[in-house]
Amino acid sequence: MGELVEFIAKSLVENPDDVVVNEIEGSQSIIIELKVHPDDMGKVIGKQGRIAKAIRTVVKAAAIKDNKRVVVEIIQ
Repeated sequence: MGELVEFIAKSLVENPDDVVVNEIEGSQSIIIELKVHPDDMGKVIGKQGRIAKAIRTVVKAAAIKDNKRVVVEIIQ
């Protein structure tokens, strides 16, 4: 899941080298922390959070086959 988030984020931002994805896996859930350059926060979040919501939707759909709950957090 982390690789998917990293690929999507690097496609969106102007500073792809500053994209950092940290994946914390538990027994029933996965927490994915996405950190980007401060100038790219708006591109990852989007207007009214639409891009962030779309990223979360894609990752949740990919996680269904693993029967896991996924939480994507965008941090600075």
